[in-house]
Amino acid sequence: MIRIKSAFAVGIHAFPVDIEVDIASGLPQLILVGLPDTSIKEARERVRTALKNSGFHIPPDKITISLAPADLKKEGAAFDFPIAIGILACHGIIPAEKLADHIFLGELALDGTLRPMKGVIAITTGLKAFSFVLPGENAEEAALAKDVSIYPVKSIGEAVDFLLGEKSIAPLRNLPYKPKALSQNLPDFSEVRGQQAVKRALEIAVAGDHKILFIGPPGSGKTMLAKRLPAILPPMGFEEALEITKIHSVAGLLSQGNGLISERPFRSPHYTASAIALTGGGTSPRPGEMSLSHGGVLFLDELPEFRRDALETLRGPLEDGCITISRAKSQITFPAHFLLVAAMNPCPCGYLGDSRKTCRCSLGQIHKYQSKISGPVLDRIDIHIEVPALSFQTLVSQEPTESSATIRERVCACRKIQRSRYRMRSYKTNSQMSPKDIKEFATPDLQGRKLIEMAMKELHLSARAYYKILKIARTISDLAGCEQIQSDHIAEAIQYRSLDRQWYG
Repeated sequence: MIRIKSAFAVGIHAFPVDIEVDIASGLPQLILVGLPDTSIKEARERVRTALKNSGFHIPPDKITISLAPADLKKEGAAFDFPIAIGILACHGIIPAEKLADHIFLGELALDGTLRPMKGVIAITTGLKAFSFVLPGENAEEAALAKDVSIYPVKSIGEAVDFLLGEKSIAPLRNLPYKPKALSQNLPDFSEVRGQQAVKRALEIAVAGDHKILFIGPPGSGKTMLAKRLPAILPPMGFEEALEITKIHSVAGLLSQGNGLISERPFRSPHYTASAIALTGGGTSPRPGEMSLSHGGVLFLDELPEFRRDALETLRGPLEDGCITISRAKSQITFPAHFLLVAAMNPCPCGYLGDSRKTCRCSLGQIHKYQSKISGPVLDRIDIHIEVPALSFQTLVSQEPTESSATIRERVCACRKIQRSRYRMRSYKTNSQMSPKDIKEFATPDLQGRKLIEMAMKELHLSARAYYKILKIARTISDLAGCEQIQSDHIAEAIQYRSLDRQWYG
């Protein structure tokens, strides 16, 4: 009997697997046990054919393969390669002692070459201080993990030569993180005419990681503004980039050979997306749009057109920054801390309050349309900003406007202040402050306290809205370079909660 090490990813977590191969006399067959899924059961034909086409003659024996631990369901085709190596070792082609120091991963093609697999970075970061033999196309991604050695191979034959010492392969270790420069082809804020108040709100949202909602008539620039957000997002550190890369890798969205993701994701699902598409799930749980936008932006255009059950799934992630998917035998947690940017019309026809056109909707239609967004969901969105229609003079104006690079500089400076302030905390932005930390870091001056007290009474704001105002005011104060939150910062922050009164007051 031969024992060989392998692994697979469940969510973004790695689980080691011991593959035990035993050869005995009996009817020629290959038996797989240990809760393999269909793709693993099909490995019987792939492995036999790949070994034959690689020039290895395997006698027609009874081969039993056990995947341990036996009570954990195994998924994916990454066990093809270790199973083939184990069979070769059982027949004495590879000495058993050569297998002890490596973990083997990879799917086999019928000609014996190795195909790339999903979730490699999740495995190599989860099982540190190991040596991996895996497909060459996954090598750059896998070597981003610390304290691992990666030996890339192209085929079974090359792997056998390496294990026998007939071929030397230089291991890849600790590849450095090389963030790419911001693309010059990103849409720029200098292309947007007017909407200075909305640009200001977006700057505050990005600087403090605050969720934001646009309300305005069709053609006012809501989508145009949202698509320019990637140009002002702050750069990522290594740990954040690594976590984002793991999520995209297990979802099969990581381009082979590109290594670590260095740009923050921007996801914009269509409003027909289901609740499962947003949260993730399925028989074998995969990350949804909320997790795929982790560390970046989730843009929900035409917000009221989303299904009600889909919108309600936003509640937990907006508060907790993660999504837990429960199944009968396990729970899988995916990170889901994203900047939510949503856009909507004020009514079904879109022209409520517009000076250019008359709204054709009845009060009942308007109420029904706005009520598609529940109070609890709206309460979790920090900033509500109206996006008015632009006049002809504004559209044709040649007056220069601020570029994305200028706004990004202020955003990065504000984020630097927050990192320094919260260096002893588990979070790094104002939007994540706890009520206890709000008392320490976001206490306004005397006039500011009087102003927010009056706003609470007049606008009938909830306790959550109260804390949101203080967090936004903290960000406004940081952008202004002030340590103390002043009354004008509170006044500006209150403006971004006016929809609480307008819709639900």
